[in-house]
Amino acid sequence: MTHDAIAAPPTVRQILEALFFATDEPLTLRQVIDIFDLLEGSGTGSRLTPERILAAVDELNREYDAGRRAFRIVHVAGGYQFATRSEYGAWLGAMMREKAKRKLSISALETLAVIAYKQPVTKPEIEAIRGVNADYVLRTLLERNLVTIVGRAATPGRPLLYGTTRDFLKHFGLNDLSELPKPREIDELLAEAQYEVEKRMLKELEDKRRTVEGAEEEGNDQVAGMDSLPDTSDAPGGGTS
Repeated sequence: MTHDAIAAPPTVRQILEALFFATDEPLTLRQVIDIFDLLEGSGTGSRLTPERILAAVDELNREYDAGRRAFRIVHVAGGYQFATRSEYGAWLGAMMREKAKRKLSISALETLAVIAYKQPVTKPEIEAIRGVNADYVLRTLLERNLVTIVGRAATPGRPLLYGTTRDFLKHFGLNDLSELPKPREIDELLAEAQYEVEKRMLKELEDKRRTVEGAEEEGNDQVAGMDSLPDTSDAPGGGTS
């Protein structure tokens, strides 16, 4: 492969493929054209038109069909983006169910609580509160899109600032951060939970005590029954000679 081939600018098809692959939501034809207009010097030739975009999409899909690829570009919600073919739905559903099983660990919940109540907050601040390294937990929360980087602190080293996301609100069924329980409410919930635990422990102890007393009473009844048996030591044939 020559240097000229490597340095050649991407084609319209290649750019469209990259855009539809990377977008989180469908891109309309107008949005695609606006993106191209921002980079008029990209070497893609004449100004892009809706017809040219649709022709490129058709060419790409024919290529994917010929190669029996598991995906194609679809028209949805007024725009275009990549989607997996319907025949793979069962496997995708299994994958989503498997992902749903992965509950947040205690350390992840603790870190998430610190970020939710202290945001924007830096990693050193999180670690100072929790007393442990937060690298792995933060990476996990970022991958699950429960937290995001919201900027840099105006302190030496300019550490990253972390905050919660819309997915965090959806995960916990909140409309906004104002619905987070207040510290006083958390203390009340913890106190109530502690009370329930203590009450259950007392009930278990009481049940055990009753079981023991019942066993003792049954033993005493058996002893009393033996004491009430007639003394046969003086009877004929009884006792020792």
